[in-house]
Amino acid sequence: MAGADSSVKALNPQAKPELAAVLPLTSRAAVRSRFAGASDRYSRRVALLKRMLPALGLALLVLVALWPQLGPLLESVGLGLPVIDLREAHELRMLNPRYAGVDRFNRPYVVTAAIGRQVPNRDDLMSLEAPKAELVLRHGASVVVTAATAIYQSPAQLLDLFDDVNLVHENGTRFVTQSAHVDVSASTAEGHDPVVGRGPSGNIAAQGFRILDKGDTVIFTGASHLLLKGTKPTASTATPAGLPPEVEAAAAQIAAAAGKATPDGN
Repeated sequence: MAGADSSVKALNPQAKPELAAVLPLTSRAAVRSRFAGASDRYSRRVALLKRMLPALGLALLVLVALWPQLGPLLESVGLGLPVIDLREAHELRMLNPRYAGVDRFNRPYVVTAAIGRQVPNRDDLMSLEAPKAELVLRHGASVVVTAATAIYQSPAQLLDLFDDVNLVHENGTRFVTQSAHVDVSASTAEGHDPVVGRGPSGNIAAQGFRILDKGDTVIFTGASHLLLKGTKPTASTATPAGLPPEVEAAAAQIAAAAGKATPDGN
């Protein structure tokens, strides 16, 4: 019974003296040492932050006050910060964009540029710098079109070129104008600004142009001036061809009837 009473006292939570006696003295010392060490580390961290935060705030205030004098000094030694153009951050900019495909007649074409920019609020339009379009005509001849700037509508394969527009045929013919509209899918083009053309056949100057029939037909619009090459003047002058006999007979009858008229018109 004495052993049972001692077991009950050991399990009784109110038996503090007996429970304290059970725990070894070394365990209680280790627990107190652990908590004391953690408390000391926390106290040191708090003390360090109390010193660092005011010093950091003071350093920022000094930097803000001295920045107007430090900026020119940094630029003079080559440490100036780069200037960021916020406009570049709001637009899609591509270097050396390239669009390749085939037209409706299954002929290849390529449109390239030095720089391409997405037109704001228009996902289907690209603004091009130094554009270049390479087209293939119906009989296999190639045409290269260049300009200073352009707008390319890729879904519709439409290219509008501006400033110093050059259309160069592989046979050496070159047209120069200030604007042109090219339908890449149909290999056609047109322009309404004055155009000057030079080639093996001669020189042309006109108020506009149209290229039709898949590139086979060129029409110059407005007041045009054409100078053909390849003919040389000869010493003898060729005799103009005579009129057809029936036309000549009708003209003689008209002249005879006019001769029979009286001087007073009766």
